[in-house]
Amino acid sequence: MTDEDARRRSGRSAVTAGPPVIRSDVPGSFPWQVLHDRHPALIRKVRDATPYGPERRQALNLLLQEITDGVIGPLEERAHDRELWRSWDRGHVGQRWYDAPFLWAESYFYRRLLTAVGYFEPGPWRGVDPFEPFKQAELLGEGVGAELRALEDLSAMPAGERARTLLQRALWGNQADLGFRMTPGGGRPAGQATGLLADDSALIWAAVDDRRPARVCLVADNAAGELLPDLALIDHLLHVWGAREVLLHVKPTPYYVSDAVPADVLACVRRLTAAGGQAGEMGERLRGAMGSGRLVMRTHAFSCAPLPYAEMPGDLRREFESAALTIMKGDLNYRRLVGDRTWPPTTPFASAVDYFPGPVAALRTLKSDVVVGLGAGTVATLEKTGEPWRTSGTHALIQARV
Repeated sequence: MTDEDARRRSGRSAVTAGPPVIRSDVPGSFPWQVLHDRHPALIRKVRDATPYGPERRQALNLLLQEITDGVIGPLEERAHDRELWRSWDRGHVGQRWYDAPFLWAESYFYRRLLTAVGYFEPGPWRGVDPFEPFKQAELLGEGVGAELRALEDLSAMPAGERARTLLQRALWGNQADLGFRMTPGGGRPAGQATGLLADDSALIWAAVDDRRPARVCLVADNAAGELLPDLALIDHLLHVWGAREVLLHVKPTPYYVSDAVPADVLACVRRLTAAGGQAGEMGERLRGAMGSGRLVMRTHAFSCAPLPYAEMPGDLRREFESAALTIMKGDLNYRRLVGDRTWPPTTPFASAVDYFPGPVAALRTLKSDVVVGLGAGTVATLEKTGEPWRTSGTHALIQARV
């Protein structure tokens, strides 16, 4: 048996263990709303935001028809990643979209959207991010301007208080999710947070302290309004806490509306640098760190896989194993980290991530059904409210296993 066979066998055994995966086939459920409401709305927004020609507009219309009335179609024969997606398929192509696991169907939708807009095809739309208009509007908006001005207040804080503040801002920055705002009832304004349901902040700083200077991995989620506080946290890790290097994992291609790609990192660093003051100094430090190799961008095909991290390939596993801490940002990374399953919410976080090859932490606002690591009393209190606390984006988690 080859190493690849062993990896797949191990990954699949990890995936089949545990409660059932979350699906989208219950009308009115949150996953059903995403497929039924969010995805068609997104196709229309993409079609309206960029002046695609007739061929691309027709492809978008056909995708809209397929996700509304049809079954999951295959990638085109000439697709560069056709074989990779075949290995990730698990037999879902040819099924109804609602019958596939929610994580798989949602991820594959975004891959098919890139096909529809010609992202991989030779021609004028090759490499053009269909979500760039939305990201750019947020990056230049007043919300980001306020975030940059708030950086001025950090310089006077003691290092410990500054670290706690930056971690909190990185956490609540996860509310800046353009895709989430397309879900009915989703996307309340930032600042209307109602609760931190778990807080393992002390474990995070202890993990960095114990192995300093050390490598830290940060697996980013959204661009613009979320990525800026992530970069502020990275700057602190490098220049105050003395991390040897930070590996910043971003998506290799556009994904989930606002997920960060390399161009988004560069746009955020430029935005910081142009702002002047403390933000400008931070931008210059980050530029220097990238130039010296202390801040390294990483892209990996598995970052866009429709699978949990339990099935990560060996090279990615070895990289996470080499880090003093891997920080997973955001809801999608959380779903992939613990498994997008109907876990009892009192399941210990450490049990759900016991396969992970090194110390790992999650910073996440709740915008989907999956959640672990909560106390029974907390769950009972939340359930009594009658509110959709799992999906409203107004509650958050800082969880770690070190």
